[in-house]
Amino acid sequence: MADYSRAQLQFAYSAGRATTHVEVFCFVTRLSRITDELRTRDVDEALDRAAKAVFDWDGGTRIGASLAEFVRTWGRRGRCRGGIVVVCSDGLDRGDPDVLARVVERLARLCHRLVWTNPHPGTGALGMSVVRPHADVLVSGQDLRGLEELAALLPALERS
Repeated sequence: MADYSRAQLQFAYSAGRATTHVEVFCFVTRLSRITDELRTRDVDEALDRAAKAVFDWDGGTRIGASLAEFVRTWGRRGRCRGGIVVVCSDGLDRGDPDVLARVVERLARLCHRLVWTNPHPGTGALGMSVVRPHADVLVSGQDLRGLEELAALLPALERS
């Protein structure tokens, strides 16, 4: 994911600049809320602030545990309930796939739409096999075309 993180964060930054109804979190080995770090006019400053707030960039991904913390802390009372949740992940999880399956199922029930953008589509990652049944939309996140597809898709999902 490291090769794709900057583009994904720039997308999140742009979404946050377009509307105030955006919350941004990063997860590697733990969940980090970076919404406030991205709220500055200068994109490079925002990304620097976000990088400093996330201490475990290269620590290996624990998707299930991080999403469980998100659901527990932010999901029920935050904008997740009835909102569009976009997860940017390749599905390569170092944790228990059963934990990931349970939490993604719960997240899908809480939100209006669950969108998963994956920079490595078709890799057959175990995490993606348990995510696929619960995601409303799977989008490639490997290039600008995938992010443009995501940007075009979001307003339609909000209305559906």
